[in-house]
Amino acid sequence: MAGLDGGDSSDAVGDDPGAPDDPVRSAGEAAAELRERYDELDRLESRIADLGEERVEAAADAYRRAHRVLDQYEEDAVGTGDFGSYVQFEGAFANAVDVDDDTPAADAFAAADEAVDKRRLSESDFAAAREALEPAGDYVDLLSDRDDAVDAYRRARKAATDARGALADRLEELRAVADMADADLDADVSRLREPIEGYDDAVREAFREFYRSASARDVLDFLERADATPFVDADLPPADLREYVDDHPAGEESIPTLLEYADYSNSKLEHYVEDVGALRTAVAVHRTFLDRIDAEPLTLAWPPAPGDELAYEIDELIPLASRIADDGTVADLRSIRDLARSSEYERLRRAAVVRDALGDAELSLLERGEIDDRVAEAERTLAIVDDVLAETERG
Repeated sequence: MAGLDGGDSSDAVGDDPGAPDDPVRSAGEAAAELRERYDELDRLESRIADLGEERVEAAADAYRRAHRVLDQYEEDAVGTGDFGSYVQFEGAFANAVDVDDDTPAADAFAAADEAVDKRRLSESDFAAAREALEPAGDYVDLLSDRDDAVDAYRRARKAATDARGALADRLEELRAVADMADADLDADVSRLREPIEGYDDAVREAFREFYRSASARDVLDFLERADATPFVDADLPPADLREYVDDHPAGEESIPTLLEYADYSNSKLEHYVEDVGALRTAVAVHRTFLDRIDAEPLTLAWPPAPGDELAYEIDELIPLASRIADDGTVADLRSIRDLARSSEYERLRRAAVVRDALGDAELSLLERGEIDDRVAEAERTLAIVDDVLAETERG
């Protein structure tokens, strides 16, 4: 569900239960279509079974053979045409319409044979034979209808199975929304969001300035100190980079300066560093790591962590932030920690978690108190679809 990832889910849960893309409605319609297609196939198969499938096949085969003979010989066998073709036609057609007496439409084959049993044939005789065969054509249509019904049933069953899967996913999503019904959606979440966003913006700016102006040695020291804390997850610098920064005078330069050096030609670089090869080996190959260093490990997540966890995290962040940010930013951290330890924090946090997880449509379901009804509706429809799938299964 897009909403559970913080996206717009107005089309996911579907505020309008009659919306075309609503999985509950789609699954119900797919089950109804499957039932219709199954019943139609069953009706056709029952009719064929009552007539005897071999007998129906015999009638259909004879009908097709008879028409092929009529089409093949009509031009040559009529009027004063080729007598040899006339003789061949008579024999071929007699064999084509030679069916057992209990074959469906046996009279039609006999009538067709009689229509062309003449010494001289005209186009009207061929037309009469085709007209006489028409009752047998019903059995060709019956078999064709059965084949079409099999295809339609298979498509309907796949559609119902797919719709059932989408409905099961929707039900899981709806239940997840229902589990959030305990949140106080009237809580003033801005009391949490505003100080956290304010701190995050401030520490990002402070770190950008630190990254631009501090020595590479100091920045890597800072990263290692940050990574040593359980709640701050900073990436450690590669060992060879750390060693170069510690052991070479160039480590006193800022990281942007070192990256600029790495772009210099060897002749130009010789004026700035003692060991050109060492800088290229240590800095140039780790450009991606150096470019990606930022303040994100120092920021607070949104929605925020549970109160105790957030308070511990801030305890670890305060000494780190104190090294790079002003007193106001550190004071913001302390105020957030005080709020995390207050009695109202979990109510605010729960509201923040729910609002972040759900989109407008899902929030609307909670606010209107309709979520339990939607869950029940989806459960009922899923049970119906499962019943239809079980009852329409074919071996």
